[in-house]
Amino acid sequence: MSDTAQRGELPLTFRHATEADIPVLTELVESAYRGEASRAGWTTEADLLDGRRTDPEGVAAVVRDPKSIMLVVERDGVVIACCQLEHRGQEAYFGMFAVSPRLQGGGVGRAVLAEAERTVRAEWGAKQMQMQVIRQREDLIAWYERRGYTRTGELSPFPYGDERFGIPQRTDLAFELLVKPLGE
Repeated sequence: MSDTAQRGELPLTFRHATEADIPVLTELVESAYRGEASRAGWTTEADLLDGRRTDPEGVAAVVRDPKSIMLVVERDGVVIACCQLEHRGQEAYFGMFAVSPRLQGGGVGRAVLAEAERTVRAEWGAKQMQMQVIRQREDLIAWYERRGYTRTGELSPFPYGDERFGIPQRTDLAFELLVKPLGE
Protein backbone atom coordinates (compact mmCIF):
# COMPACT_ATOMS: atom_id res chain seq x y z
CA MET A 1 0.00 0.00 0.00
CA SER A 2 1.39 3.45 -0.86
CA ASP A 3 2.11 6.11 1.73
CA THR A 4 -0.73 8.17 0.26
CA ALA A 5 -3.20 5.32 0.62
CA GLN A 6 -2.04 4.59 4.17
CA ARG A 7 -2.72 8.20 5.18
CA GLY A 8 -6.10 8.15 3.45
CA GLU A 9 -5.11 10.96 1.10
CA LEU A 10 -6.33 11.33 -2.44
CA PRO A 11 -3.72 11.01 -5.20
CA LEU A 12 -2.04 14.03 -6.75
CA THR A 13 -3.09 15.29 -10.16
CA PHE A 14 -0.59 17.15 -12.36
CA ARG A 15 -1.50 19.49 -15.21
CA HIS A 16 -0.24 22.54 -17.08
CA ALA A 17 -1.45 25.89 -15.72
CA THR A 18 -3.92 28.06 -17.59
CA GLU A 19 -4.66 31.77 -17.37
CA ALA A 20 -7.45 30.98 -14.89
CA ASP A 21 -4.87 29.56 -12.45
CA ILE A 22 -2.81 32.76 -12.14
CA PRO A 23 -4.53 34.19 -9.01
CA VAL A 24 -4.44 30.94 -7.01
CA LEU A 25 -0.84 30.20 -8.04
CA THR A 26 0.28 33.68 -7.02
CA GLU A 27 -1.36 33.22 -3.63
CA LEU A 28 0.17 29.75 -3.22
CA VAL A 29 3.72 30.93 -3.97
CA GLU A 30 3.36 33.88 -1.61
CA SER A 31 2.01 31.67 1.18
CA ALA A 32 4.91 29.23 0.87
CA TYR A 33 7.69 31.82 1.07
CA ARG A 34 6.62 35.10 2.65
CA GLY A 35 4.83 36.38 5.71
CA GLU A 36 3.47 34.63 8.76
CA ALA A 37 1.50 32.03 6.76
CA SER A 38 4.80 30.72 5.35
CA ARG A 39 6.07 29.91 8.85
CA ALA A 40 3.63 26.97 9.01
CA GLY A 41 5.98 25.17 6.58
CA TRP A 42 9.72 24.77 6.44
CA THR A 43 10.38 26.52 3.09
CA THR A 44 9.77 30.03 4.40
CA GLU A 45 12.16 32.79 3.44
CA ALA A 46 10.53 35.19 5.92
CA ASP A 47 13.74 35.51 7.96
CA LEU A 48 15.74 36.43 4.86
CA LEU A 49 13.29 38.49 2.82
CA ASP A 50 10.25 40.67 3.32
CA GLY A 51 7.93 41.87 0.61
CA ARG A 52 6.51 39.69 -2.10
CA ARG A 53 7.93 36.57 -3.73
CA THR A 54 6.02 37.03 -6.98
CA ASP A 55 2.98 38.79 -8.39
CA PRO A 56 0.26 37.97 -10.92
CA GLU A 57 2.35 39.43 -13.73
CA GLY A 58 5.31 37.18 -12.86
CA VAL A 59 3.15 34.07 -12.75
CA ALA A 60 1.36 35.09 -15.96
CA ALA A 61 4.71 35.51 -17.73
CA VAL A 62 5.56 31.88 -16.95
CA VAL A 63 2.10 30.59 -17.90
CA ARG A 64 2.23 32.44 -21.24
CA ASP A 65 5.87 31.66 -22.12
CA PRO A 66 6.01 29.03 -24.89
CA LYS A 67 9.37 27.82 -23.50
CA SER A 68 7.92 27.25 -20.02
CA ILE A 69 5.44 25.05 -18.24
CA MET A 70 3.84 26.03 -14.97
CA LEU A 71 3.01 22.65 -13.49
CA VAL A 72 -0.07 22.70 -11.24
CA VAL A 73 -0.56 20.03 -8.59
CA GLU A 74 -4.02 19.29 -7.24
CA ARG A 75 -5.50 16.97 -4.69
CA ASP A 76 -9.26 16.51 -4.92
CA GLY A 77 -9.53 19.52 -7.23
CA VAL A 78 -7.66 21.87 -4.87
CA VAL A 79 -4.35 23.43 -5.98
CA ILE A 80 -1.74 22.45 -3.39
CA ALA A 81 1.59 22.88 -5.20
CA CYS A 82 3.23 24.21 -8.34
CA CYS A 83 6.55 24.66 -10.10
CA GLN A 84 7.97 26.42 -13.12
CA LEU A 85 9.81 24.43 -15.78
CA GLU A 86 11.75 26.29 -18.45
CA HIS A 87 13.21 24.71 -21.59
CA ARG A 88 16.85 25.72 -22.06
CA GLY A 89 18.05 23.32 -24.74
CA GLN A 90 19.60 20.21 -23.16
CA GLU A 91 18.90 21.70 -19.73
CA ALA A 92 15.67 22.56 -18.00
CA TYR A 93 15.29 25.14 -15.26
CA PHE A 94 13.21 24.41 -12.16
CA GLY A 95 11.80 27.36 -10.23
CA MET A 96 8.81 28.97 -8.53
CA PHE A 97 8.38 25.75 -6.55
CA ALA A 98 5.72 25.98 -3.87
CA VAL A 99 3.84 23.52 -1.69
CA SER A 100 1.03 24.68 0.58
CA PRO A 101 2.70 25.33 3.97
CA ARG A 102 0.24 23.09 5.82
CA LEU A 103 1.19 20.15 3.56
CA GLN A 104 4.96 20.56 3.66
CA GLY A 105 6.94 17.66 5.05
CA GLY A 106 4.44 15.06 3.86
CA GLY A 107 6.00 13.98 0.57
CA VAL A 108 4.16 16.33 -1.79
CA GLY A 109 7.34 18.24 -2.68
CA ARG A 110 9.24 15.04 -3.38
CA ALA A 111 6.43 13.88 -5.72
CA VAL A 112 6.32 17.26 -7.51
CA LEU A 113 10.09 17.28 -8.07
CA ALA A 114 9.98 13.73 -9.46
CA GLU A 115 7.13 14.65 -11.81
CA ALA A 116 8.97 17.81 -12.91
CA GLU A 117 12.04 15.75 -13.79
CA ARG A 118 9.91 13.21 -15.68
CA THR A 119 8.09 16.00 -17.54
CA VAL A 120 11.22 17.78 -18.81
CA ARG A 121 12.72 14.48 -19.97
CA ALA A 122 9.51 13.42 -21.74
CA GLU A 123 8.50 16.78 -23.26
CA TRP A 124 11.88 18.32 -24.05
CA GLY A 125 14.43 15.52 -23.85
CA ALA A 126 16.28 17.49 -21.16
CA LYS A 127 19.48 15.87 -19.92
CA GLN A 128 19.94 18.06 -16.85
CA MET A 129 17.78 19.99 -14.37
CA GLN A 130 19.12 23.28 -13.01
CA MET A 131 17.91 25.56 -10.28
CA GLN A 132 19.08 28.50 -8.24
CA VAL A 133 18.67 28.45 -4.46
CA ILE A 134 19.55 31.18 -2.00
CA ARG A 135 22.87 29.87 -0.66
CA GLN A 136 21.91 30.67 2.93
CA ARG A 137 19.06 28.13 2.68
CA GLU A 138 21.23 25.23 3.87
CA ASP A 139 18.23 23.10 4.92
CA LEU A 140 16.62 23.47 1.50
CA ILE A 141 19.89 22.80 -0.34
CA ALA A 142 20.36 19.65 1.78
CA TRP A 143 16.85 18.52 0.79
CA TYR A 144 17.76 18.89 -2.91
CA GLU A 145 21.08 17.12 -2.37
CA ARG A 146 19.21 14.13 -0.93
CA ARG A 147 17.33 14.02 -4.24
CA GLY A 148 20.46 13.93 -6.37
CA TYR A 149 21.22 17.62 -6.91
CA THR A 150 24.79 18.88 -6.65
CA ARG A 151 26.05 22.25 -5.52
CA THR A 152 28.18 23.81 -8.24
CA GLY A 153 29.68 26.65 -6.22
CA GLU A 154 28.54 28.95 -9.05
CA LEU A 155 27.01 31.99 -7.37
CA SER A 156 24.83 34.74 -8.82
CA PRO A 157 24.21 37.98 -6.97
CA PHE A 158 20.87 38.60 -5.34
CA PRO A 159 19.05 41.43 -7.19
CA TYR A 160 19.27 44.01 -4.39
CA GLY A 161 17.10 47.04 -5.06
CA ASP A 162 14.59 45.13 -7.20
CA GLU A 163 11.60 44.64 -4.90
CA ARG A 164 10.05 42.17 -7.36
CA PHE A 165 12.32 39.61 -5.66
CA GLY A 166 11.64 40.72 -2.11
CA ILE A 167 13.18 43.10 0.40
CA PRO A 168 16.41 41.56 1.75
CA GLN A 169 16.89 41.38 5.52
CA ARG A 170 20.67 40.89 5.19
CA THR A 171 23.44 42.05 2.88
CA ASP A 172 25.10 38.75 1.92
CA LEU A 173 22.38 36.98 -0.08
CA ALA A 174 23.36 35.15 -3.26
CA PHE A 175 21.98 32.33 -5.39
CA GLU A 176 23.84 29.07 -5.93
CA LEU A 177 23.34 26.93 -9.01
CA LEU A 178 22.33 23.32 -8.27
CA VAL A 179 22.28 20.69 -11.02
CA LYS A 180 21.17 17.11 -11.51
CA PRO A 181 21.77 14.90 -14.52
CA LEU A 182 18.54 13.31 -15.67
CA GLY A 183 18.65 9.63 -16.63
CA GLU A 184 17.00 8.19 -19.66
